[in-house]
Amino acid sequence: MIDLKFLRENPEIVKQNIRNKFQDAKLPLVDEVIDLDQKRRTTQQEADELRNKRNQISKQIGALMAQGKKDEAEEVKKQVAEFGARLAQLEGDQAALEDEVTKRMMLIPNIIDPSVPIGKDDSCNVELERFGEPVVPDFEIPYHTDIMEKLHGIDLDAARRVAGNGFYYLMGDIARLHSAVISYARDFMIDRGFTYCVPPFMIRSDVVTGVMSFAEMDAMMYKIEGEDLYLIGTSEHSMIGKNIDTIVQEDTLPHTLTSYSPCFRKEKGAHGIEERGVYRIHQFEKQEMIVICKPEDSMTWYNKLWKNTVDLFRSLDIPVRTLECCSGDLADLKVKSCDVEAWSPRQKKYFEVGSCSNLGDAQARRLKIRVVGEGGKYFAHTLNNTVVAPPRMLIAFLENNLNADGSVNIPKVLQPYMGGKTKIEP
Repeated sequence: MIDLKFLRENPEIVKQNIRNKFQDAKLPLVDEVIDLDQKRRTTQQEADELRNKRNQISKQIGALMAQGKKDEAEEVKKQVAEFGARLAQLEGDQAALEDEVTKRMMLIPNIIDPSVPIGKDDSCNVELERFGEPVVPDFEIPYHTDIMEKLHGIDLDAARRVAGNGFYYLMGDIARLHSAVISYARDFMIDRGFTYCVPPFMIRSDVVTGVMSFAEMDAMMYKIEGEDLYLIGTSEHSMIGKNIDTIVQEDTLPHTLTSYSPCFRKEKGAHGIEERGVYRIHQFEKQEMIVICKPEDSMTWYNKLWKNTVDLFRSLDIPVRTLECCSGDLADLKVKSCDVEAWSPRQKKYFEVGSCSNLGDAQARRLKIRVVGEGGKYFAHTLNNTVVAPPRMLIAFLENNLNADGSVNIPKVLQPYMGGKTKIEP
């Protein structure tokens, strides 16, 4: 959510930002907010004036009673009561107008960074840099679930009987590999100075609406029936929510956290859930990194965060590239975002394995995460990035470490987490 004062003073900038995100249907919201906000301010001004008058007149009642002017005092009391009735009406109107302003403000996208390329959808995303040499071996790479099945590492049929499409059982060495990758990612981030955290896996609605747009909420979140609780789609949700309605001391910033969680996603609007694959699923686990910092430091941290993911994948001998998200591919709260994509030897192309985002003060403004320092109070900036998200990451791992005989090499950095194993054998 952007600053209301900024919108009031720069309506054309806000409108152009909406156009840049190809959301022209939202253009009327800007003028509606300005009109409603003006009515709210007028109502507030009248209410303030009425309060002052009521207070001044109320002081006369005691004096009149002391002078024995009971009838005049009663008249003043009637006037005070009338003021009170009108004031109650004005306060109700003001609350209703504030609510209408907030509803519209929540729909207006955040101002994107000037460096973001303008484009309608992900087809306009821009490749930034490649890391590592993509290799296509001289033998055929099977589909990822076929690799797992030959290693007795996955059971999709049983999962389908138990929970439906979009779920899986990981077994044996593949399950162990999954846990090894998560544990390695945890330690990798701890070594980079991040504090490890395991957060709540459910959050309340005020946190949900604080960390994401309504469109994202509808497409992703599972609600717990009969309770004000949602299953998290990523640990970022509860990690940012940890600071809801708090005042952070400036000298404690930045807060750098890395968190583990299961993630639950409806994947509403996706092109179906694969029956045999584990690329797009309803449940998975993830290691995340989160930063809360001063506004002037957020772009520096943005670049540090995506580089962490690149470094982790390169330590596992997986070639990756970074892809800058264009304006139309940015979620409404994001200022700037890039995807980290891993090389798929089977598909001979890159595919997304993580996403790094700078949200500016949008989440902090919604959640009331304020910083206090020598210059006064201001809203913090928040950032998040995927460290690693198996089993999607396992697809890249298995394809890039597969041998012709069906065995899978285990890079040195993972071997301590796999009991010293150097290979997974069929």
